[in-house]
Amino acid sequence: MTQKVRLHVRKLFDGQAYHSDQVLVIEGRNIIAMDQDTSQVDTVLNGLVAPGFVDLQVNGGGGVLFNAQPNVASLKIIFAAHAKFGTTGLMPTVITDDIITMEKAADAVAEGISQNLPGILGIHFEGPHISTRKKGAHSQQYIRPITDREWALFKRKDLGKIIVTLAPEMVPDEQIKALVSLGVKVCIGHSNADAVTTNKALESGASGFTHLFNAMSPISAREPGVTGVALTSEVARCGLIVDGHHVDDLNIRLALKAKPTGGIFLVTDAMPPVGTDAKEFEFFDRHVTVKDGRLISTTGELAGAAIDMASSVRYCHFKLGICLDESIRLASQYPKDYLSGSPVKSGSTVQLAPGMLANFIQLDEQLVVQSTWVNGNKVFSTETMANEV
Repeated sequence: MTQKVRLHVRKLFDGQAYHSDQVLVIEGRNIIAMDQDTSQVDTVLNGLVAPGFVDLQVNGGGGVLFNAQPNVASLKIIFAAHAKFGTTGLMPTVITDDIITMEKAADAVAEGISQNLPGILGIHFEGPHISTRKKGAHSQQYIRPITDREWALFKRKDLGKIIVTLAPEMVPDEQIKALVSLGVKVCIGHSNADAVTTNKALESGASGFTHLFNAMSPISAREPGVTGVALTSEVARCGLIVDGHHVDDLNIRLALKAKPTGGIFLVTDAMPPVGTDAKEFEFFDRHVTVKDGRLISTTGELAGAAIDMASSVRYCHFKLGICLDESIRLASQYPKDYLSGSPVKSGSTVQLAPGMLANFIQLDEQLVVQSTWVNGNKVFSTETMANEV
């Protein structure tokens, strides 16, 4: 029989409101009850307990690049690295590569899901059906149209959620419709499309934009480009890298003002250095160096990011002045809403309550993660703020 655990939470943000001195009763994967009887508890959690972060674009972490080592062992290392920073669910991301790598990555995710690995929500294929003009750090030799072997991947039902980032000028509207009919979340990214082409892709079912402002046609006076459509769409959500390098602070504020509440969510686009002290790594036929927090490829491009989700939330709150509630929702509720298909204007919702998965984090006053809980299990803890009683 599954044991019940009673956690005394000094301060709880449930995703919508704050509460003091709540006892979360956890059994198995779920929160089964909440009360205020603090006389008999197993653990006291000081600081702030909040919903766990969900990251829909994770290329690597813990010294591992998923493309380079597409196996279950890598998934365990990558998730453990990100769990230190409050991520309770992530989408392992395969960037533009050969079909064999994509197939191995899919098999690894399927195996991980079958083993109930914590935190693995599905898989994000970022390419290879993208624009050579907006490829960024992606390898041009692997960029291609969708082939039968990719369709076989996209049709699989053992991969959890599937996100495909593509350039609509490279993928016909009929194929976008077919992807959406399979349950795939189609995001527009690494695209040099004009506004007409981008809007047609949205009409065909594309529902998101990958790392807004980066690797997409910009706004000009007479051509809104992908960026203009992304900012003005009332229904499509946009992932945003908030690390002080990928997007200027003013553009972050612009995006948050332009989009409906919930229309922006944080992503890390994380690479192997996250969770390590590494200052360089190999990336396909290139070398990437960490310089002042920027990942610079030998060919000059930004090559992903070295930021974690907790640092992104801190940047939003302390640097940009976004209220704490919304900073947390940008990293928790809004990416979950996108993945589940909830409408943009759903507003803030309760994420931690009886009947819900026990996926939450414990933060100190500086929003540094002290412990991370996934499906009722503590997967990371500094032990500095959890006092056993």
